[in-house]
Amino acid sequence: MEEEAEPNFSAFPFKPYSIQTDFMKSLYSFLNKGGIGMFESPTGTGKTLSIICSALQWVVDRKEAVNSRVLDDNIQKEDQCVSSDIDEPDWMKDFVLDKTEDKKKNKGKKLGYEKKNACRDLLARSNDNEGVEMGEKVKKKKVELSEEEEFLVEEYESDGGDGVRLKRKATGDNSSSDDDDEEEDGLNEEEEEEDFKVYFCSRTHSQLSQFIKELRRTVFATKLNVVSLGSRKNMCINKEVLKLNSSARINEKCLELQKNKNSRVSKVKVQADGGRIRRTKASAGCPMLRKHKLQKEFKIEASEHDALDIEDLVHLGNKIGTCPYYGSRKMTPAANLVVLPYQSLLFKSARESLGLKLKNSVIIIDEAHNLADSLTSMYDSRISFSQLEKVHRQLELYFERFRNLLGAGNRRYIQTMMVLTRAFLKVLLGDKDSGSLTLGEKSSEQKAASDSSMAINDFLFLLDIDNINLVKLHHYIKESNVVHKVSGYGAKRVSLEKGAAILDDSVNVVEGSMLSGFQAFVSILLSLTNNDGDGRIIISRRRHLNSVQKEDGYLKYVMLAGEKIFSEIAEQAHAIVLAGGTLQPIEETRERLFPWLLPDKLHFFSCGHIVPPESILPIAVSHGPSSKSFDFSYSSRTSPNMIEELGRLLCNLTTVVPEGIVVFFSSYEYEAQVHDAWKSSGTLTRIMKKKRLFREPRSNIDVDAFLREYKETVLSLSGNHTKEHPVSQNGAMLLAVVGGKISEGINFSDGMGRCVVMVGLPYPSPSDVELLERVKHIEGLGYPNTIEMAKLGVSNKLYNGDAAQAGFSVLKGCNRRGREYYENLCMKAVNQSIGRVIRHANDYAAILLVDSRYTSNISQMSFSHPANKLPKWIKDQLVSSTQNYGEVHRKLHQFFKFNKGRCNQ
Repeated sequence: MEEEAEPNFSAFPFKPYSIQTDFMKSLYSFLNKGGIGMFESPTGTGKTLSIICSALQWVVDRKEAVNSRVLDDNIQKEDQCVSSDIDEPDWMKDFVLDKTEDKKKNKGKKLGYEKKNACRDLLARSNDNEGVEMGEKVKKKKVELSEEEEFLVEEYESDGGDGVRLKRKATGDNSSSDDDDEEEDGLNEEEEEEDFKVYFCSRTHSQLSQFIKELRRTVFATKLNVVSLGSRKNMCINKEVLKLNSSARINEKCLELQKNKNSRVSKVKVQADGGRIRRTKASAGCPMLRKHKLQKEFKIEASEHDALDIEDLVHLGNKIGTCPYYGSRKMTPAANLVVLPYQSLLFKSARESLGLKLKNSVIIIDEAHNLADSLTSMYDSRISFSQLEKVHRQLELYFERFRNLLGAGNRRYIQTMMVLTRAFLKVLLGDKDSGSLTLGEKSSEQKAASDSSMAINDFLFLLDIDNINLVKLHHYIKESNVVHKVSGYGAKRVSLEKGAAILDDSVNVVEGSMLSGFQAFVSILLSLTNNDGDGRIIISRRRHLNSVQKEDGYLKYVMLAGEKIFSEIAEQAHAIVLAGGTLQPIEETRERLFPWLLPDKLHFFSCGHIVPPESILPIAVSHGPSSKSFDFSYSSRTSPNMIEELGRLLCNLTTVVPEGIVVFFSSYEYEAQVHDAWKSSGTLTRIMKKKRLFREPRSNIDVDAFLREYKETVLSLSGNHTKEHPVSQNGAMLLAVVGGKISEGINFSDGMGRCVVMVGLPYPSPSDVELLERVKHIEGLGYPNTIEMAKLGVSNKLYNGDAAQAGFSVLKGCNRRGREYYENLCMKAVNQSIGRVIRHANDYAAILLVDSRYTSNISQMSFSHPANKLPKWIKDQLVSSTQNYGEVHRKLHQFFKFNKGRCNQ
């Protein structure tokens, strides 16, 4: 067997550390074999660059090897042809040689890139898609519809099975809201698919932009054809559409513009002989897509630049005056590297809409520590009580107005939809046995009720709707465009009721609100077509919080089974790479996403950190300055004594920790409670004598500006004090929240995070019904059937009384998997938060785990102990127990004195 050649990672922009070289070699070797691999590398170790320089080098090498083999095969065939057919006529020999030369030219393209000046026009259409009509051809008569008849659903024919065929009218508008049905005029030409394609996906647009920045540091940004894909909300440049704000409404409006074309533009040209030619040209409804030549210009100009991120593409689209969303989509087939969000690749309908071909591709999923939950949550659906009320009312009004104009089939399906909305409303009102329903009456009498959870079949039987063919109904809704017809008619009625002077924008808002309700209804219907064991239905009834306020009830489908979803991707791809800073425990991920893969067949790589041991100081802090034991468990964390002891700890830290301190709390509510208590007691005043205080904003919009101000404050207050800064402040303190924007994807390198404080163990709320359903599902993965689930001690149907106590009962009833999942959720959140510091080899920081539950005698630690689930590079340095706070303070003083001196040398 031929020995595998040593890969060359010369694209790495500087000399790699040994762990980076090991990472790249392991990934390259894995890609040669294919399959599923998990690659764990701590944040700050150059993971992204290692992925780029290994995976893309593999693509380059693979293409060169294939092209070389093809060239050799062609030469061999040429030689055979010359030797065996020496008596062939000269014209035949010339034809064969010319054909071979053409193949060589085609294969000479730079890794899938055509020459800039020979870039094929994807969007070009013969004569700009103009049709020629000679003389006075018969024109199609326009059917003038009355203002209300335009909302009439077209007639249809049922084939007797699950399909529905519409009887198309000459002027009917048969648009559909699904991406699958998009037929944008002039935008559906296809380009040859690139054989070697890498998909890189991450969770947020900012993480994808960071990836592109790292890519630009390598030669691959120039050598490979790279395209970034984003959502319509992030890439749309139509100002009128962007005003809608909602992602769902922007998607709908965009598709509506593509399907509702402008009237065909008609021009008459008089020729020299007196004859006339009428030219007609179809034009897209969106002004950013009317000129197909601009889409061509966008593609050419984008290909002339190195890798562009989403912001760059939007800037280019604004400059040219054409849509960057569709422009980037049309660049996908010829790309070697596609950079895109999770949802675009992992969600089936989005993947199909974008036309992504996964066959034999390499898929790299970054930040994969919560992949199983992220994947299943994409298939969740939810509709609120108020949305159901509106949908039911609009269906009733529509049916009342058009029942005599609708065909029998349309009447039957619309009546079926009303039966379903009525049944859903009854169950949310707790009135499933009532023979009639008057909306708005019984809801006011409804008392606080327990949440319910049940399987799909149980839900259908409970509501007596198990005899309805939901697959056929969903197909009808999709094909008939009934959702747009009903919501459009509803919006029209509202505008008439409010007066003719109502603005078009107001009508759009009303229609958008109605449309979102219908979309939620259709999503629930689709969810109910899943297999019975794939998920659960959550019924949350309306609750009266007080005499004035009430909490809206809802129906929600929670997808639990991720293996089937993941298998659809795994079956097509050559290799799937799951990458992250903390991927442990890998067995949980395997059992939930690819249980068919035996543990010894899973490729797993993990490495340490690039920082030396003396650059980190993790300490489990069990006692505060006044010797009180720290206990931030669910029942103790709100104690005034506990909150004040935490305040004393932070006051002491401000005197010993230079520059920035980041403090993580378990929730926004708890952070607010602690902040208010400190404000009343004067603790905040003492903290602010040494550090300027910042609090993480709940709104994502404010985060970037907020972090800039925090960084500038740390830099300005941490230097040598001058006349401009005579105060004694020596940095800043940031109060943040686990699971918030700051805890994931934000880097607190150097002075921004010299110390990170984790307050308690941020376990998810045990009263969360969805969480408990996931716990029970994961616990059941170990059982051949659901009989054993009775051991969990809580009914699958109702969570009565104290919801938190019911949750604890479920957790106590778990044998292993369910409890481990619950514990792992907590520790993954801890690891993500404390991993925000230490971002490069010369960085240093202290990590304080403030809770007595973190401390233990190492020899007595069980696997489930929190300290055992810390990343290895932290766990190996952990000071797991201290005699008192004085010892903690002394260690911190020595640590910062040593590292400050080391950095000044």
